[in-house]
Amino acid sequence: MKSDLDEIFESFESNRIFKDKSVLQINHRPEEILHREEQVKQIALILAPVLRGERTSNLFLYGNTGTGKTLSALYIKEELLKRFKGDSDFKLQIKYLNCKLKKVSDTEYRILAELIRKLGGSVPETGLPTEAVYRRFIDLIDSEKQFLILILDEIDEAVKKISSDFLYNLTRLNAELSKTQICIVGISNNLTFLDGLDPRVRSSLSEEEIIFPPYNALQLQEILNKRSLLAFKENVVEEGVVSKCAAFAAREHGDARRALDLLRIAGELAERDRSKKILVKHIDHANTKMEKDKILDII
Repeated sequence: MKSDLDEIFESFESNRIFKDKSVLQINHRPEEILHREEQVKQIALILAPVLRGERTSNLFLYGNTGTGKTLSALYIKEELLKRFKGDSDFKLQIKYLNCKLKKVSDTEYRILAELIRKLGGSVPETGLPTEAVYRRFIDLIDSEKQFLILILDEIDEAVKKISSDFLYNLTRLNAELSKTQICIVGISNNLTFLDGLDPRVRSSLSEEEIIFPPYNALQLQEILNKRSLLAFKENVVEEGVVSKCAAFAAREHGDARRALDLLRIAGELAERDRSKKILVKHIDHANTKMEKDKILDII
């Protein structure tokens, strides 16, 4: 048994496949977002006025999973913060919150508590009336002149669990703030999300919308080629692997996240086989494995 384990661990120590696996993971932020230039430019045009102290429109980004919505929003977040002049007579804060996370989007209270925490304040996890939490949120952000952009990812999940009242309340806060202005950037996989909202909520949002179309197979192939150069050692990806991986993901609504997961899992399977290369059969096995995992999740 011990000799078998030693052999396994030694084979992984002499890693032949990966150079930097993190490049294929969901939290990696590439320097360039391929095939999303138009959407990135639109987000920048809508949010740029905040750099000169003007409140911007609320913005909603729509598209299927893995079409670059969150990546684009976070890219613009970093660019805005880089360009913001610290000697301005106002402050700029941009906070990201994934509303699908458990214990965050279950109640309006928890969403507010998480936003307060991200802004440097604190509230007990339970025990206060929601009105008191709103008051604490207002006191925290309205102590100085600032512009606050809230990026709320998977916003439809929060509305599904809580109702659209919390969105209405957030947008109406601007009327109560004397020094701070809030802008909401909502991200959703559901293209008809806003259609189901109460008309008064929709009216208070005064939003702009940007649609992220699915990637096609050629676009996915280019994204994968660029990432694989950074993720894998030289000459370990067999010809045809990337194109097959892109074709699988293109069938799944052009999901770049799925394409990257497929490539990463294929690399891990090749490593376990002690193969010197990632072969086309590893992509097939990775796809079968992901399909099984998806079915288990549904069950």
